[in-house]
Amino acid sequence: MALKAGIVGLPNVGKSTLFNAVSSSAKAQASNYRFCTIEPNVGLVDVPDDRLNKLAELVHPDRIVPTQIEIVDIAGLVKGASKGEGLGNKFLANIREVDAIVHVVRCFEDENILREEGAIDPVSDKEIIDTELQLKDLDSVERKFSRTEKLLRTADPKIKAEYEILKLCKEHLEKGKNIRELDLNKIEKSAIADLFLLTDKPVLYVANVDEASMHTGNKFSEALKKSAAAENALVIVMNNSIEQQIAELDNAEDKAMFMEEYHMNEPALNKLIRYTYSLLNLQTYFTAGVQEVRAWTIHNGWKAPQAASVIHTDFEKGFIKAEVIAYDDYLKYQSEAACREAGKLRIEGKEYVVKDGDVMHFRFNV
Repeated sequence: MALKAGIVGLPNVGKSTLFNAVSSSAKAQASNYRFCTIEPNVGLVDVPDDRLNKLAELVHPDRIVPTQIEIVDIAGLVKGASKGEGLGNKFLANIREVDAIVHVVRCFEDENILREEGAIDPVSDKEIIDTELQLKDLDSVERKFSRTEKLLRTADPKIKAEYEILKLCKEHLEKGKNIRELDLNKIEKSAIADLFLLTDKPVLYVANVDEASMHTGNKFSEALKKSAAAENALVIVMNNSIEQQIAELDNAEDKAMFMEEYHMNEPALNKLIRYTYSLLNLQTYFTAGVQEVRAWTIHNGWKAPQAASVIHTDFEKGFIKAEVIAYDDYLKYQSEAACREAGKLRIEGKEYVVKDGDVMHFRFNV
Protein backbone atom coordinates (compact mmCIF):
# COMPACT_ATOMS: atom_id res chain seq x y z
CA MET A 1 0.00 0.00 0.00
CA ALA A 2 1.60 3.25 -1.15
CA LEU A 3 0.24 5.57 1.53
CA LYS A 4 1.97 8.93 1.82
CA ALA A 5 2.75 11.31 4.64
CA GLY A 6 3.90 14.77 3.60
CA ILE A 7 6.43 16.79 5.63
CA VAL A 8 5.40 20.45 5.50
CA GLY A 9 6.30 23.72 7.20
CA LEU A 10 7.58 27.23 6.58
CA PRO A 11 11.03 27.65 4.95
CA ASN A 12 14.05 26.74 7.11
CA VAL A 13 12.21 25.00 9.94
CA GLY A 14 14.03 21.67 9.48
CA LYS A 15 11.79 19.79 7.03
CA SER A 16 14.55 18.45 4.80
CA THR A 17 16.75 17.65 7.81
CA LEU A 18 13.90 15.55 9.17
CA PHE A 19 13.36 13.91 5.80
CA ASN A 20 17.07 13.07 5.56
CA ALA A 21 16.84 11.41 8.93
CA VAL A 22 13.75 9.29 8.28
CA SER A 23 14.48 8.25 4.72
CA SER A 24 17.12 5.72 3.80
CA SER A 25 16.25 5.86 0.10
CA ALA A 26 16.73 9.57 -0.65
CA LYS A 27 18.65 12.54 0.71
CA ALA A 28 17.31 16.06 0.28
CA GLN A 29 19.89 18.81 0.08
CA ALA A 30 19.23 20.59 3.35
CA SER A 31 20.44 24.14 2.97
CA ASN A 32 19.77 27.58 4.39
CA TYR A 33 17.81 28.68 1.34
CA ARG A 34 14.17 29.64 1.03
CA PHE A 35 13.08 27.12 -1.59
CA CYS A 36 15.77 24.47 -1.28
CA THR A 37 13.17 21.70 -1.66
CA ILE A 38 11.43 22.63 -4.90
CA GLU A 39 10.50 19.18 -6.15
CA PRO A 40 9.10 16.95 -3.40
CA ASN A 41 11.63 14.34 -2.36
CA VAL A 42 10.07 10.93 -1.86
CA GLY A 43 11.43 8.12 0.27
CA LEU A 44 10.18 4.78 1.57
CA VAL A 45 10.58 4.50 5.33
CA ASP A 46 10.68 1.28 7.34
CA VAL A 47 8.16 1.18 10.18
CA PRO A 48 10.00 0.07 13.36
CA ASP A 49 8.30 -2.98 14.87
CA ASP A 50 9.94 -5.18 17.52
CA ARG A 51 7.37 -7.91 16.84
CA LEU A 52 8.90 -8.53 13.42
CA ASN A 53 12.34 -9.17 14.91
CA LYS A 54 10.94 -11.44 17.63
CA LEU A 55 9.13 -13.54 15.04
CA ALA A 56 12.34 -13.75 13.00
CA GLU A 57 14.22 -15.03 16.06
CA LEU A 58 11.77 -17.93 16.27
CA VAL A 59 11.48 -18.74 12.54
CA HIS A 60 15.09 -18.02 11.37
CA PRO A 61 14.04 -16.87 7.87
CA ASP A 62 16.30 -16.12 4.91
CA ARG A 63 15.20 -12.48 5.06
CA ILE A 64 13.21 -10.03 7.15
CA VAL A 65 10.97 -7.52 5.35
CA PRO A 66 9.48 -4.63 7.36
CA THR A 67 6.44 -2.70 6.25
CA GLN A 68 6.93 0.82 4.90
CA ILE A 69 5.22 4.14 4.43
CA GLU A 70 6.07 6.80 1.87
CA ILE A 71 7.42 10.11 3.18
CA VAL A 72 7.31 13.18 0.95
CA ASP A 73 9.39 16.31 1.63
CA ILE A 74 7.33 19.20 0.25
CA ALA A 75 8.64 22.68 -0.64
CA GLY A 76 8.44 25.40 2.03
CA LEU A 77 5.22 27.36 2.18
CA VAL A 78 4.98 31.13 2.60
CA LYS A 79 2.15 33.53 3.44
CA GLY A 80 0.04 34.09 0.34
CA ALA A 81 0.56 30.59 -1.06
CA SER A 82 -3.18 30.15 -1.57
CA LYS A 83 -2.93 33.08 -4.02
CA GLY A 84 0.15 31.63 -5.71
CA GLU A 85 2.88 33.41 -3.70
CA GLY A 86 6.30 31.75 -3.60
CA LEU A 87 5.87 28.15 -4.67
CA GLY A 88 2.31 28.21 -3.35
CA ASN A 89 0.45 26.52 -6.19
CA LYS A 90 3.06 23.77 -6.45
CA PHE A 91 3.09 23.28 -2.69
CA LEU A 92 -0.68 23.02 -2.48
CA ALA A 93 -0.84 20.56 -5.38
CA ASN A 94 1.79 18.35 -3.75
CA ILE A 95 0.15 18.38 -0.33
CA ARG A 96 -3.18 17.44 -1.87
CA GLU A 97 -1.65 14.12 -2.94
CA VAL A 98 -0.60 12.96 0.55
CA ASP A 99 -2.76 11.03 3.01
CA ALA A 100 -1.49 12.67 6.20
CA ILE A 101 0.55 15.73 7.17
CA VAL A 102 3.67 15.91 9.34
CA HIS A 103 3.90 19.63 10.13
CA VAL A 104 7.39 20.72 11.27
CA VAL A 105 7.43 23.86 13.41
CA ARG A 106 10.54 25.76 14.46
CA CYS A 107 10.87 25.85 18.26
CA PHE A 108 14.45 27.06 18.62
CA GLU A 109 16.37 30.32 18.35
CA ASP A 110 19.38 30.59 16.02
CA GLU A 111 20.33 33.87 14.36
CA ASN A 112 22.39 31.96 11.77
CA ILE A 113 19.31 30.31 10.28
CA LEU A 114 17.18 32.60 8.14
CA ARG A 115 13.73 33.55 9.33
CA GLU A 116 11.59 36.15 7.57
CA GLU A 117 8.64 35.92 9.96
CA GLY A 118 10.36 37.82 12.80
CA ALA A 119 10.68 36.52 16.37
CA ILE A 120 10.21 32.80 17.01
CA ASP A 121 6.48 32.15 17.35
CA PRO A 122 5.45 28.52 16.73
CA VAL A 123 1.73 29.22 17.11
CA SER A 124 1.86 32.00 14.52
CA ASP A 125 3.91 29.77 12.20
CA LYS A 126 1.33 27.00 12.55
CA GLU A 127 -1.46 29.46 11.83
CA ILE A 128 0.25 30.76 8.67
CA ILE A 129 0.12 27.30 7.11
CA ASP A 130 -3.35 26.59 8.54
CA THR A 131 -4.66 29.82 7.01
CA GLU A 132 -3.23 29.12 3.56
CA LEU A 133 -4.72 25.62 3.54
CA GLN A 134 -8.05 26.91 4.86
CA LEU A 135 -8.22 29.59 2.15
CA LYS A 136 -7.57 27.03 -0.55
CA ASP A 137 -10.21 24.71 0.91
CA LEU A 138 -12.68 27.58 1.23
CA ASP A 139 -12.27 28.32 -2.47
CA SER A 140 -13.03 24.66 -3.32
CA VAL A 141 -16.01 24.47 -0.95
CA GLU A 142 -17.52 27.77 -2.15
CA ARG A 143 -17.41 26.63 -5.77
CA LYS A 144 -19.28 23.41 -5.01
CA PHE A 145 -21.62 25.20 -2.58
CA SER A 146 -22.71 27.59 -5.35
CA ARG A 147 -23.33 24.73 -7.77
CA THR A 148 -25.29 22.74 -5.18
CA GLU A 149 -27.36 25.78 -4.15
CA LYS A 150 -28.68 26.08 -7.71
CA LEU A 151 -29.84 22.45 -7.58
CA LEU A 152 -31.95 22.88 -4.42
CA ARG A 153 -35.06 23.59 -6.51
CA THR A 154 -35.05 19.91 -7.56
CA ALA A 155 -36.14 19.01 -4.00
CA ASP A 156 -33.81 16.00 -4.03
CA PRO A 157 -33.15 15.06 -0.35
CA LYS A 158 -29.58 14.02 -1.24
CA ILE A 159 -28.90 17.47 -2.71
CA LYS A 160 -30.38 19.10 0.40
CA ALA A 161 -28.18 16.98 2.71
CA GLU A 162 -25.08 17.75 0.63
CA TYR A 163 -25.93 21.46 0.68
CA GLU A 164 -26.16 21.45 4.50
CA ILE A 165 -22.75 19.76 4.88
CA LEU A 166 -21.14 22.17 2.42
CA LYS A 167 -22.71 25.10 4.29
CA LEU A 168 -21.32 23.75 7.58
CA CYS A 169 -17.83 23.36 6.06
CA LYS A 170 -17.97 26.83 4.49
CA GLU A 171 -18.91 28.51 7.77
CA HIS A 172 -16.28 26.52 9.66
CA LEU A 173 -13.50 27.53 7.25
CA GLU A 174 -14.64 31.16 7.33
CA LYS A 175 -14.02 31.07 11.10
CA GLY A 176 -10.40 30.05 10.45
CA LYS A 177 -10.86 26.42 11.51
CA ASN A 178 -9.75 23.16 9.94
CA ILE A 179 -12.27 20.70 8.48
CA ARG A 180 -10.83 17.77 10.49
CA GLU A 181 -12.08 19.52 13.67
CA LEU A 182 -15.68 18.93 12.52
CA ASP A 183 -15.19 15.17 12.95
CA LEU A 184 -17.61 14.38 10.11
CA ASN A 185 -18.86 10.81 9.79
CA LYS A 186 -18.45 8.69 6.67
CA ILE A 187 -21.81 9.67 5.18
CA GLU A 188 -21.26 13.38 5.83
CA LYS A 189 -17.77 13.22 4.32
CA SER A 190 -19.20 11.90 1.06
CA ALA A 191 -20.43 15.45 0.33
CA ILE A 192 -16.84 16.75 0.22
CA ALA A 193 -14.93 13.60 -0.77
CA ASP A 194 -14.44 14.80 -4.35
CA LEU A 195 -12.80 18.04 -3.11
CA PHE A 196 -9.83 16.32 -1.38
CA LEU A 197 -9.77 19.09 1.20
CA LEU A 198 -6.35 19.88 2.63
CA THR A 199 -7.51 20.69 6.17
CA ASP A 200 -9.39 17.39 6.38
CA LYS A 201 -6.14 15.42 6.36
CA PRO A 202 -4.91 14.08 9.71
CA VAL A 203 -1.92 16.01 11.09
CA LEU A 204 1.01 15.36 13.42
CA TYR A 205 3.17 18.25 14.64
CA VAL A 206 6.94 18.06 15.11
CA ALA A 207 8.40 20.65 17.49
CA ASN A 208 11.98 21.02 16.23
CA VAL A 209 13.78 22.19 19.39
CA ASP A 210 17.39 23.02 20.28
CA GLU A 211 19.69 20.33 21.66
CA ALA A 212 19.23 21.46 25.27
CA SER A 213 15.44 21.02 25.02
CA MET A 214 15.24 17.67 23.21
CA HIS A 215 14.15 15.77 26.35
CA THR A 216 12.28 18.48 28.23
CA GLY A 217 10.83 20.71 25.54
CA ASN A 218 10.79 24.50 25.94
CA LYS A 219 8.41 27.45 26.03
CA PHE A 220 8.02 27.29 22.25
CA SER A 221 7.11 23.58 22.12
CA GLU A 222 4.72 24.02 25.07
CA ALA A 223 2.92 26.83 23.21
CA LEU A 224 2.64 24.59 20.15
CA LYS A 225 1.24 21.71 22.25
CA LYS A 226 -1.42 23.98 23.69
CA SER A 227 -2.44 25.15 20.21
CA ALA A 228 -2.46 21.61 18.77
CA ALA A 229 -4.56 20.31 21.67
CA ALA A 230 -7.47 22.43 20.40
CA GLU A 231 -7.72 20.09 17.40
CA ASN A 232 -6.77 16.91 19.31
CA ALA A 233 -3.46 16.70 17.44
CA LEU A 234 -0.26 15.19 18.79
CA VAL A 235 3.06 17.05 19.10
CA ILE A 236 6.39 15.21 19.08
CA VAL A 237 9.36 17.11 20.52
CA MET A 238 12.70 16.34 18.86
CA ASN A 239 15.94 17.81 17.56
CA ASN A 240 15.96 17.09 13.83
CA SER A 241 19.71 17.65 13.47
CA ILE A 242 20.54 15.08 16.18
CA GLU A 243 18.14 12.61 14.57
CA GLN A 244 19.85 13.07 11.20
CA GLN A 245 23.25 12.41 12.77
CA ILE A 246 21.98 9.18 14.32
CA ALA A 247 20.43 8.05 11.04
CA GLU A 248 23.68 8.64 9.15
CA LEU A 249 25.66 6.28 11.41
CA ASP A 250 25.92 2.87 9.73
CA ASN A 251 27.43 0.96 12.64
CA ALA A 252 24.94 -0.23 15.29
CA GLU A 253 27.49 0.17 18.09
CA ASP A 254 28.24 3.74 17.01
CA LYS A 255 24.52 4.51 17.06
CA ALA A 256 24.16 3.01 20.52
CA MET A 257 27.09 5.04 21.85
CA PHE A 258 25.76 8.23 20.26
CA MET A 259 22.30 7.71 21.76
CA GLU A 260 23.79 6.88 25.16
CA GLU A 261 25.70 10.16 25.05
CA TYR A 262 22.40 11.98 24.54
CA HIS A 263 20.51 9.78 27.06
CA MET A 264 18.22 8.31 24.40
CA ASN A 265 16.62 4.84 24.53
CA GLU A 266 15.72 4.99 20.85
CA PRO A 267 15.73 7.63 18.12
CA ALA A 268 12.76 9.99 18.40
CA LEU A 269 12.28 9.19 14.72
CA ASN A 270 11.06 5.70 15.59
CA LYS A 271 8.24 7.23 17.61
CA LEU A 272 7.51 9.71 14.81
CA ILE A 273 7.27 6.93 12.21
CA ARG A 274 5.04 4.79 14.44
CA TYR A 275 2.74 7.74 15.18
CA THR A 276 2.56 8.61 11.48
CA TYR A 277 1.62 4.99 10.75
CA SER A 278 -1.12 5.20 13.38
CA LEU A 279 -2.22 8.59 12.04
CA LEU A 280 -2.90 6.97 8.68
CA ASN A 281 -5.20 4.48 10.46
CA LEU A 282 -2.97 1.56 9.53
CA GLN A 283 -2.13 -1.71 11.21
CA THR A 284 0.18 -4.65 10.55
CA TYR A 285 -0.21 -8.37 10.08
CA PHE A 286 2.64 -10.83 9.53
CA THR A 287 3.51 -13.80 7.37
CA ALA A 288 6.18 -16.07 8.83
CA GLY A 289 8.01 -18.76 6.87
CA VAL A 290 11.56 -20.00 6.31
CA GLN A 291 11.93 -17.88 3.18
CA GLU A 292 10.88 -14.64 4.87
CA VAL A 293 9.19 -13.08 7.85
CA ARG A 294 7.31 -10.08 6.58
CA ALA A 295 5.11 -7.26 7.85
CA TRP A 296 2.15 -6.18 5.72
CA THR A 297 0.28 -2.88 5.92
CA ILE A 298 -3.52 -2.76 5.94
CA HIS A 299 -6.22 -0.34 7.09
CA ASN A 300 -7.86 -0.87 10.46
CA GLY A 301 -11.07 -2.84 10.00
CA TRP A 302 -10.08 -4.73 6.86
CA LYS A 303 -11.42 -8.26 6.46
CA ALA A 304 -9.26 -11.26 5.59
CA PRO A 305 -9.75 -11.16 1.77
CA GLN A 306 -8.80 -7.46 1.68
CA ALA A 307 -5.73 -8.16 3.80
CA ALA A 308 -4.76 -10.96 1.44
CA SER A 309 -4.95 -8.60 -1.55
CA VAL A 310 -1.87 -6.65 -0.44
CA ILE A 311 0.19 -9.79 -1.06
CA HIS A 312 -1.42 -10.36 -4.46
CA THR A 313 -4.82 -9.50 -5.94
CA ASP A 314 -5.31 -13.21 -6.81
CA PHE A 315 -5.32 -13.95 -3.07
CA GLU A 316 -8.46 -11.85 -2.70
CA LYS A 317 -10.16 -13.10 -5.87
CA GLY A 318 -9.66 -16.75 -4.99
CA PHE A 319 -9.80 -16.46 -1.21
CA ILE A 320 -10.88 -19.68 0.53
CA LYS A 321 -9.84 -19.20 4.14
CA ALA A 322 -7.11 -17.84 6.38
CA GLU A 323 -5.05 -19.63 8.99
CA VAL A 324 -4.56 -17.19 11.86
CA ILE A 325 -2.35 -17.21 14.96
CA ALA A 326 -2.45 -14.30 17.40
CA TYR A 327 0.99 -12.74 17.83
CA ASP A 328 1.06 -13.36 21.60
CA ASP A 329 0.21 -17.04 21.07
CA TYR A 330 2.97 -17.41 18.47
CA LEU A 331 5.43 -15.92 20.94
CA LYS A 332 4.20 -18.16 23.75
CA TYR A 333 4.32 -21.46 21.81
CA GLN A 334 7.28 -20.42 19.60
CA SER A 335 6.29 -22.17 16.36
CA GLU A 336 3.36 -22.68 14.01
CA ALA A 337 3.36 -26.42 14.71
CA ALA A 338 3.21 -25.88 18.47
CA CYS A 339 0.37 -23.35 18.06
CA ARG A 340 -1.54 -25.84 15.92
CA GLU A 341 -1.06 -28.58 18.51
CA ALA A 342 -2.23 -26.26 21.31
CA GLY A 343 -5.35 -25.32 19.35
CA LYS A 344 -4.19 -21.72 18.85
CA LEU A 345 -4.25 -21.81 15.04
CA ARG A 346 -7.69 -20.68 13.92
CA ILE A 347 -9.38 -21.10 10.55
CA GLU A 348 -11.15 -17.86 9.59
CA GLY A 349 -13.43 -17.04 6.66
CA LYS A 350 -14.24 -14.02 4.50
CA GLU A 351 -15.89 -12.03 7.29
CA TYR A 352 -12.96 -12.19 9.69
CA VAL A 353 -11.70 -8.71 10.66
CA VAL A 354 -7.91 -8.87 10.84
CA LYS A 355 -6.36 -7.82 14.14
CA ASP A 356 -3.10 -5.94 14.53
CA GLY A 357 -0.25 -8.43 14.90
CA ASP A 358 -2.05 -11.47 13.45
CA VAL A 359 0.28 -14.06 11.92
CA MET A 360 -1.54 -15.28 8.83
CA HIS A 361 -1.41 -17.82 6.03
CA PHE A 362 -3.95 -17.61 3.19
CA ARG A 363 -5.48 -20.43 1.20
CA PHE A 364 -6.81 -19.47 -2.21
CA ASN A 365 -7.73 -20.92 -5.58
CA VAL A 366 -7.77 -19.01 -8.87
